Amino acid sequence: MNKSVASIGALALLISLTLTGCSGQSKPETSPSTNNEVEVDVPDSEIPVEDSFVDGVLTTSDLTITITDYKVIPVGGVGNEYGEVPVLAIWYETKNLGTSDRDITPGEFLWEFEAFQDNNPDFENQLEVGLHPDDSLLDTQDAIIKAGRTLENAFSYELSDTITPVELVAGRFGDEIGRMTFNLK
Repeated sequence: MNKSVASIGALALLISLTLTGCSGQSKPETSPSTNNEVEVDVPDSEIPVEDSFVDGVLTTSDLTITITDYKVIPVGGVGNEYGEVPVLAIWYETKNLGTSDRDITPGEFLWEFEAFQDNNPDFENQLEVGLHPDDSLLDTQDAIIKAGRTLENAFSYELSDTITPVELVAGRFGDEIGRMTFNLK
């Protein structure tokens, strides 16, 4: 029995010495470098775009929305035939920049903008969405815009009055990107 234990012990010692010798790794020698900078050319289309809303143009990484026109439409006027209050109608173009896999539609306007009319001293007056003001654009309001292409559409907000300016605020995920003022008179 002692011979077996001694043989097993010798074998274990031999294996552990062999494995220890195998685990010793040599470090590769590195020579000091004086310049760690690498220059890489990145195409302009791959440079991230910072979101902005300037001069009526909202630019994000995947779309642009350009405001082209606006007007106040009274109750019963063309574009507000069924409304109960005057509306601010806004015409715009949405361009799919082709940088995203998600579907881009003219309806993005609803997700990108909120409208306010500061005519109450006690609370922030966010305007309600009105009926679509332009029958000629109804068929494309939910159309998926192809990459690199643009579709025109319109949107309206129900006004509290027809005198106080409206602030259109562009934002994403709760962060304000910019704002535009519409003077009604």
